[in-house]
Amino acid sequence: MSLYEHIKEGLLLNLGSHTFDAESIKRFAGKFDPQPFHLDEVAAKNSLLGGLCASGWHSLSIWMRLNIQTGRKLLETNSGYEGPKPEFGMSPGIKNVKWFRPVYAGDTITYQTTVTGKRKLRSKPEWGYISKHTEGFNQNGDKVLQFDGGVMLKL
Repeated sequence: MSLYEHIKEGLLLNLGSHTFDAESIKRFAGKFDPQPFHLDEVAAKNSLLGGLCASGWHSLSIWMRLNIQTGRKLLETNSGYEGPKPEFGMSPGIKNVKWFRPVYAGDTITYQTTVTGKRKLRSKPEWGYISKHTEGFNQNGDKVLQFDGGVMLKL
């Protein structure tokens, strides 16, 4: 059986955690999202957000790193697959991105992904699509982000 056949809807993958520090928040924002509440503590304190916080794109970038570092291997181990190394394809994208609360300097976000479905591709019969729902929670258990996406997997 292929990895695709082993994957079941509802499979939960705990991708890991990341602590956001002030310097990395400013560095990311300086390159990709230069808004005052991501760049300067004083400006951030006086903003609607009340403190230095990470760009939402920064929080998604960390998910991507954890997803590549651990997510693919977790699909194998958590599904019970023991065959040859699977071939993953691209993701056609993400949707329904929501940021529920700021990620402040010092916050630790834990990311988890749940398999929500799978289907074989009619246009590419040697490939399947695994759909997933991802969430991130801070150290207090508060949901800070969520989105839906998926990945292609060779059958």
